[in-house]
Amino acid sequence: MTTAFTGFNDQDFDVFSVPGLEARMEALIEHVRPKLELIGAELAPLVSALAGEDMFVHVAKHARRKVNPPIDTWVAWAANKRGYKALPHFEVGLFGTHLFVIFAIIYESPNKAVFAANLEAKLKKTIKALPGHFYWSMDHMNPEGTPHQSMSQGDFEKLIHKLKEVKKAEVMCGLRIPREEAVKLSGDKLLEKVQETFETLLPLYKMSF
Repeated sequence: MTTAFTGFNDQDFDVFSVPGLEARMEALIEHVRPKLELIGAELAPLVSALAGEDMFVHVAKHARRKVNPPIDTWVAWAANKRGYKALPHFEVGLFGTHLFVIFAIIYESPNKAVFAANLEAKLKKTIKALPGHFYWSMDHMNPEGTPHQSMSQGDFEKLIHKLKEVKKAEVMCGLRIPREEAVKLSGDKLLEKVQETFETLLPLYKMSF
């Protein structure tokens, strides 16, 4: 896989230490956004092939922010040219501490209940299929998550119940790569890792419909 994407470096992660909305956005636009755009374009054909339909690239713009600077940024792929937030989607992004590669259904999506019902029906199979070091989260603004291997039956039951009953509930699952590891990966190696992760997460995406 040959690409113009060369990987992430410490300067990219340091963007999230820049104080102030305007200054952080300038640093983000200069250093990180071009790389996210490259990843988006590079992987769009692969993600479309996995999903079985055209998947469009959406790079976070953070346009709604008026005061607080963003604590993370990302590129998403979804089956709609105009937006991704209402749809199940895949993401690659950064917090200051790590890179994330995830499947996500956030609070704006009506697919949560469908996913919850399918996850409930296929829970044993899903628990077996996912790697233990993957993580689950129910808050896309929180950099923390629970490792898959630490999720109990009760934790999954709570997650499923919340997705069915709470309007603002959301769910993410995928891989975290600590900053120290991420900066050592070449562009090609990182794209390979993203591809492998999306292939592993594909059954969750398919459960969303």
